[in-house]
Amino acid sequence: MGRPKITVVGAGNVGATCAHWAAARELGDVVLVDVVEGMPQGKALDLMQARPVFGFNAEVVGTNDYAATQDSQVVIITAGIARKPGMSREDLINTNKNIVAAVTKEVMAKSPNAFLIIVSNPLDAMCYVAKKVSGLPRERVMGMAGILDTGRFRCFIAMELGVAVEEIQAMVLGGHGDDMVPVVSATNISGVPLTDLLGPERITALVERTRKGGGEIVSLLKTGSAYYAPAAAAVQMTEAILKDQKRLVPVSAYLNGEYGLKDLYFGVPVILGAGGIEKILTLKLSKEEEAMLQKSAATVANTRDELKM
Repeated sequence: MGRPKITVVGAGNVGATCAHWAAARELGDVVLVDVVEGMPQGKALDLMQARPVFGFNAEVVGTNDYAATQDSQVVIITAGIARKPGMSREDLINTNKNIVAAVTKEVMAKSPNAFLIIVSNPLDAMCYVAKKVSGLPRERVMGMAGILDTGRFRCFIAMELGVAVEEIQAMVLGGHGDDMVPVVSATNISGVPLTDLLGPERITALVERTRKGGGEIVSLLKTGSAYYAPAAAAVQMTEAILKDQKRLVPVSAYLNGEYGLKDLYFGVPVILGAGGIEKILTLKLSKEEEAMLQKSAATVANTRDELKM
């Protein structure tokens, strides 16, 4: 039987950190693929040498071709050029469309039954590319965005209130970008509504910081973007699928009428388990949240149209 196989395409900061979290949690053996010769091999070898220290036995292999990815259960795609300061997500579109399409073809040839978790930006558009190219049902192709955005929101709430992060339940919907929709009505601390603990102006400030969470890190780092939390979020999705956890989490999913949206990848709450996206949940939103959701959907639809697929 052996361990499940997880392929991570792109061995940059996000991809290598995905490999790190997945191997350390022993979710399966990890194959790290990158076009740069020696780089995935070096990072894989470095991770292998951490095994005796931290006591995990998952194998990590680095490679420049797709032979070793054969029969992967989950493929995390992080490949693509990164956003530089001052660059809009949309500048990335055509370059990353071609990269994600090529990668999807390669992994599907070796692992036709894999689940695809897309991390490449612009996120919702790249999910759309992967779905079109792979021909997989929507249950099997999803984007990592909502868990990261929700993680940021929960982190900022915890910092503000001085409470444990695991007590905080939150939900961030919509496109992965400045129009994301943190659902304040679905946010609580061990069942206590956030609105009971914080005034509206503080909540607005936390929502704003969450929206710009990625940009804040880009402007601090100056030469790159976030990778610890994005990788952790992708690995949580991988774990939910491989362990059939039935987690209720927000992911970018292909909508076919839900929330009044069609033929669009968009961040919504789903049940994530062994069947991938097993169910899409429709939340009751306030009028204001509904308006924000539609605004976010319009932005995502524009990006999708720019793909011309």
